[in-house]
Amino acid sequence: MGNPFDLTGRKALVTGGATGIGEGIALGLAGAGADVALTYRSHAPEGTLAKIEALGVKGVAVQADFNQMDQAAAEDVVRFASDALGGLDILVNNAGTIYREDSTDMPLADWHRVLSVNLDSVWLLSQAAGKRMVAQGSGKIVIVSSVLGSQGGLRVPAYASSKHAVIGLTKALCNEWAPHGVNVNSIAPGYTATDNTQALRDDPDRSKALLERIPAGRFAEPSEIAGAALFLASSAANYCHGSVITVDGGWLAR
Repeated sequence: MGNPFDLTGRKALVTGGATGIGEGIALGLAGAGADVALTYRSHAPEGTLAKIEALGVKGVAVQADFNQMDQAAAEDVVRFASDALGGLDILVNNAGTIYREDSTDMPLADWHRVLSVNLDSVWLLSQAAGKRMVAQGSGKIVIVSSVLGSQGGLRVPAYASSKHAVIGLTKALCNEWAPHGVNVNSIAPGYTATDNTQALRDDPDRSKALLERIPAGRFAEPSEIAGAALFLASSAANYCHGSVITVDGGWLAR
């Protein structure tokens, strides 16, 4: 039996793969042998692509804005990855955004923007990739949720709602696509040192409160989320369908 975590020859698309958790996952998949396409919005992807190619695999990037994405745009992203890499075996829906505001004051436009990026684009890209994967009888879809997919959080009502929703989407798609050899699973990261948590980490009181709640006593590094993604993208997870893997330093156990 070969190494079940070996992704040599596999073709992966990681959204938001030029920075943060997405970059950590993209490099983790590349390190296991996968060719990787990534999307980016404003963060230049050249540095990440250089790291991917230094691992001896192919790396490509396409600019995409997931706010107000429609089916045609989602199909274009999936088609780009498939054409550039010569197929598509893995989709990691990682791209996301957050907006912090008291719930009494949150503008409707910002509510819609967060749901558009964090939920609508995940659905559209999963649908576009899922069509190909169901037709070929195999594929791995990994959706990045959050520990706030099972909690409410503070001052992030749209974010928490979207992360609850993508866990529901994970389970719904698993029920339809598992019989076709397509695995749909989710990761729920805890507080991770990325741009999305910069404001929290810069707030001494809030940061102290968070760190006191985390048994591990620190924020995760983006690379530490990659192991769960690698597992779910590999043949080691062939019997995982609709699972949610929590990587949170013990946050939910406290």
